[in-house]
Amino acid sequence: MTVLVTDQGRVRIVAIDRPEVRNAVNPTTAFALYEAFMAFEADVSVDVAILTGQGASFCAGFDLKAAASGVGQAWQDAVMIPDDWQDARLQPLMGPMGPSRLMLSKPVIAAIEGPAVAGGLELAAWCDMRVAAKSAVLGVFCRRWGVPLIDGGTVRLPGLVGQGRANDLILTGRPVDAEEAHHIGLVDRLCAEGQALAEALQLADGLTRFPQGCMRADVLSAQMSGVDLATALRREWASFEMFATEGQTGAARFAAGKGRGGGFSDI
Repeated sequence: MTVLVTDQGRVRIVAIDRPEVRNAVNPTTAFALYEAFMAFEADVSVDVAILTGQGASFCAGFDLKAAASGVGQAWQDAVMIPDDWQDARLQPLMGPMGPSRLMLSKPVIAAIEGPAVAGGLELAAWCDMRVAAKSAVLGVFCRRWGVPLIDGGTVRLPGLVGQGRANDLILTGRPVDAEEAHHIGLVDRLCAEGQALAEALQLADGLTRFPQGCMRADVLSAQMSGVDLATALRREWASFEMFATEGQTGAARFAAGKGRGGGFSDI
């Protein structure tokens, strides 16, 4: 089991449980995350979810070792966006990282310790709010490997930090520490190291105390429409062809030991 699901009151905690690879997501984990959030959406006993990672990492993105082995290419067929997909709310689809194409009616909070990078950053951006430990680091680290953003990163980052800052993050792939992330609006709350989940739980518990119908209506109104989101994600998905060329090669370099620990000099 690579995803752990627990409830505390009316709050559901969904934790990626692959700490040995910094909670990198492989296809099995992506499917488990998708199923977990679809179940959360349908469960009337919970109102708010928290997405986090076990251990000292949030998520290091898609598992590039799995991608280098050929799993990534095979995974394309499973997460392909069909030509007739028109609404992210009415037609739920799984993304490469799992829930990244879903529009839920209930809020999700990211509790970030350590790296939230590449696809992990996209998962954090998918959430409605982000709580990060001061030691956290965020960034489009997949820039180093020629792996495109295909889980909503190019769609959601401009909305969170503005187009100019999003361009900086997307083009350079540079690491962004928690203080800067908070300053530019990528992170909503900062906390001490090791306290992200506790802080997110306190925040989530507060949200459960409000009238839920009104809160969900306001959250929905503030979101991009399902049709607009589907259109934007379909456009983004066109860049997947880059994985079959640059991305596959980059994943192989990573699997061979290059650029570990977020390094940019050895890629």
